[in-house]
Amino acid sequence: MVGENNKVVIVTGGSSGIGRCTASALKENGCIVYEFSRRNIPMEGVTHLSVDVTDEDAVNAAVQQVIQKETKIDAVINCAGFGISGAVEFTSMEQARAQFDVNFFGTVNVNKAVLPFLRRQGKGHIVNISSVAAVAHIPFQTFYSASKAAVSSYSYSYALANEVKPYGIHITVVELGDICTGFTKARQKSILGDDEYGGRVSRSVSQMEHDEQNGMDPARIGRYIAGIVEKKNPAVVYVAGAQYKFLSLLCKLLPAAARGKIVGKIYG
Repeated sequence: MVGENNKVVIVTGGSSGIGRCTASALKENGCIVYEFSRRNIPMEGVTHLSVDVTDEDAVNAAVQQVIQKETKIDAVINCAGFGISGAVEFTSMEQARAQFDVNFFGTVNVNKAVLPFLRRQGKGHIVNISSVAAVAHIPFQTFYSASKAAVSSYSYSYALANEVKPYGIHITVVELGDICTGFTKARQKSILGDDEYGGRVSRSVSQMEHDEQNGMDPARIGRYIAGIVEKKNPAVVYVAGAQYKFLSLLCKLLPAAARGKIVGKIYG
């Protein structure tokens, strides 16, 4: 059992990318970190539990294991996710459902598992990782954008936040921009219909991949997210990076037609 001053934190998707960098930063901050993912890639000082976030039973069992060992959970950071790309017309329903199963319902599964305990405990912090694509919807990554919009809406509509606020539970969503990680290589790409769409599918995804590979340092983002966990009164929404804060604000203020024109010029 840990001391009262050591925060116990669960990070999903902690075997790579943002999740791994976040787990590492939390460990450096003195937290007791449990990493939930399907792959076991050892990290010194971080405890791995084999969990597929789409498997509700596995999620529940892992959360109970943490509770039994530590007797408390201070924060949960939902980083697990992946991306697909391609034209909506040529994307199978199986691919679309898989995108939502991991990115959105995986987050929901983890939160449902921890909320009863956090409510009884009388405190806790849930951090859901989203994307600026939630507001700047990216063509040919429509289902990814929609899954992240669902995460953001679920988090910062204040519906969930107001449900759990009386029990001392904070809800935060972090919207991220382009970050240089293995996420780019792992994207499930389809160029079906590229001829019908005049080569726009491949051009759009190539532009996105270029931006990602020249994006922010994942270690910096990991430290940024870890810092949010340390806040006593965290905000409901954080956007990482000045340029993405501006883009997010612009997309929320501009009429839909103007927003669509700007994003379409870059990725359409």
